[in-house]
Amino acid sequence: LLQEINNCNKSMPDKKLFTPGPLNCSMTVKEAMSRDLGSRDEEFIQAIKDVRSSLLDIAQVSEDTWTPVLLQGSGTYAVEAVLQTSTPRSGGRLLILANGAYGKRMETMCKVTGLECDAIKSSEILPIDIDTVEAKLTSGVDYTTVCIVHCETSSGVLNPVEKVGELVRKHQPNAAVFVDAMSSFGAIPIDLTNVDFLVSSANKCLQGVPGFAYALCRKSVLAKCTGNARSLSLDLADQERNMLASGQFRFTPPIHTMLAFLQAISEFRGEGGLAGRAKRYGENCSALKAGMKNLGFKALVDEKNASYIITCFLFPSHPNFDFKTFYHNLSVKGQIIYPGKVTDAECFRMGNIGDLNVKDIEVLLKYVEEVLSEMNIPVPVTY
Repeated sequence: LLQEINNCNKSMPDKKLFTPGPLNCSMTVKEAMSRDLGSRDEEFIQAIKDVRSSLLDIAQVSEDTWTPVLLQGSGTYAVEAVLQTSTPRSGGRLLILANGAYGKRMETMCKVTGLECDAIKSSEILPIDIDTVEAKLTSGVDYTTVCIVHCETSSGVLNPVEKVGELVRKHQPNAAVFVDAMSSFGAIPIDLTNVDFLVSSANKCLQGVPGFAYALCRKSVLAKCTGNARSLSLDLADQERNMLASGQFRFTPPIHTMLAFLQAISEFRGEGGLAGRAKRYGENCSALKAGMKNLGFKALVDEKNASYIITCFLFPSHPNFDFKTFYHNLSVKGQIIYPGKVTDAECFRMGNIGDLNVKDIEVLLKYVEEVLSEMNIPVPVTY
């Protein structure tokens, strides 16, 4: 029976995931998970060291001033871990810059855990406004952490994190700067000169599999955070303390995920690092946008504000268009897209990251046109 199941799985090719993550991984990354190691095994402890040092290399920061804290779970766990760890139990207050679902999620985390916060909420299709941020930073309220999403995955908008960091250093030098770089780290350059915490996840632009996230932390700032966290498992300061003392996770580690991640990092380097990955993702995005434009689709976000990670397309106005049908028919053909996540526009999302190339984009576009024909919607679509 097991052999029959294996044969069946081999005969069913993976669907192509045009999503913000989890993403398509190479077969060699998946094969790297086929080994079993003990959590205290010397080989696994070395793997942890290799992952940590590799993350610093990718971020182009020094181990003298930065440390990567690995955390079991999804990227959201690491985001909440930074919010909790960086906020003092007395006098702590965060400023959250939210122009999409993931910025708003930070505000929700603060409310659930009782962290005092203010939020600047702005248009989901525009970058964070620098003047508004500066006005808030000079309003007389002291903040202990200022939080921003680099690439807001709900829309594809790219935010000016470097400029925000400069403003925080100028007006509130005692505040930490936290960047959620979940869907950008490893593919979009970011200068960490004025950043203190950055988080991402194994299953995003570095093309590993889900299972752990990481917070790159400025050592001088993390050193002041002992005792802040309201959660045992999300305490980055204690996670780092234990890692330095033993080389191990405090709790059950994601062994297979980390073995896959080491292979993914090797492939990342083989592609030319960040520059090579950015090039491929950029080519994918250009092909996607050009092809969808030829089919009549309109992008939600203006090109000058958009990243090359994911694109939102507006629903066409044709009465036959139904997203559930559109999604289902593409899925049957092996193409997975994502529903929209912005609140003020009907749209869907198409990512172009992961183990994808321009040929995959061309196949997707062919099937989009085919599905539209099946739905009796003429192309180019209209609005």
